[in-house]
Amino acid sequence: MGNVLIVVEQAEGQLRTASLSAVTFGKKMAETTGGKLSLLVIGSGVDKVAAEAANLGAADVTFVDDGALKNYLAETYAPIVVKAAQEKGVSVVGVTATAFGKDLMPRVAALLDAGMAADVVAIVAANKFRRPMLAGNVIAEIEVVTPIVCATIRQTEFAPAQAAGAASPVAKMDAGPIDAKGAEFVSLAAAKSDRPELTEAKVVISGGRGMRESKNFDELAKLADLVGGAMGASRAACDAGMVPNDLQVGQTGKVVAPKLYVAVAISGAIQHLAGMKGSKVIVAVNKDPEAPIFQVADYGLVTTWEKALPELMTEIGKLKAAQR
Repeated sequence: MGNVLIVVEQAEGQLRTASLSAVTFGKKMAETTGGKLSLLVIGSGVDKVAAEAANLGAADVTFVDDGALKNYLAETYAPIVVKAAQEKGVSVVGVTATAFGKDLMPRVAALLDAGMAADVVAIVAANKFRRPMLAGNVIAEIEVVTPIVCATIRQTEFAPAQAAGAASPVAKMDAGPIDAKGAEFVSLAAAKSDRPELTEAKVVISGGRGMRESKNFDELAKLADLVGGAMGASRAACDAGMVPNDLQVGQTGKVVAPKLYVAVAISGAIQHLAGMKGSKVIVAVNKDPEAPIFQVADYGLVTTWEKALPELMTEIGKLKAAQR
C-alpha cells in the first residue's frame, strides 16, 4: 500500500486552478496503490489556500507557512516536499507540469533518489505511466522501478478536481531549516493582463507567423477581449519578436486545452499541435488550404485573417448584443 502526496501550487495566496488536475491524478493514483491521498501547500500566508484545498476530497492537507517562503525557490521548496513525503510514507509524489512543477519535481526526485515520470497523461499501474514523446506523435509507456515515484502531470489530460463532501483535516508542518544554498530571489517580471491565464482560460485566441508583425496582434487582442479569452501564439511568432515568449503554445511552450481554441494564421507544425490538440473545439483560419492545422481543426476557414477577423468580431458582437 502506497500513499500519494500532491503538491498544490499557489500564487499570492490564491490556489492555482492548474493544480486541480494533479489532485485528480492523485485520487486515481491512491485508488491504484491502495493508499491515501495527501495534499501539500507551501508558501507565506497560505492558510486560506490550505482550507480551500481541504474541500477537494483528499485524506488530509498539510501546509507550511513561513515568511522566508513567500517567493518560490526550488532550493527552499524541494526539501520541504521531501520532508512531507518522508513523514507521510508516500510512494508517489506529484505536481502539475507547469513551470513551477517542472522546476520543482526533478529536484525533489534527486533528493529522494527517486525515478521520475514527466508529463504523465495516463496511469497504467502503480509504477507505470503513459507520456507523450516526439511532439505528441508517440505515447510511450514507462515504468519507474524505484520505491518512490515522482511525477509531473499534464494538466489537459486529467479533469479538474471538484469540491467533495466534508473538509479534510488540515495541519501545519514546520518548515525546518530553510537554506537557499546561495540562491536568492531578486525579482519577478510578470506580464500584467486582465485576460485569463493562458493555461486556465476557457477560450484561447492564438496567432502565428502569418500575422506578419506585432501590431497585427492587436486585432487578435480585440477578439480575445470580446470573447473573454486569453491570447496565445505559435513559436514562430514568438521567435520573430511579434509577441512575448510567455504566450507561446506548443511542445516547448504552454500546453492548453480550452473549450475553444482559435488558431489564426498558424500553419500547424507538430510542435504547436502538441500544445493545443487537446482543445475541445478547434477553429482554424488560414489562407493556405493545405495547412496542417486543418487536419486537427473542427472548423476551418480558408481566407486571410484581415478578412476573417472583422467579420467574426461583427457577428460575435451582434450575438452578444442580442443576449443583453
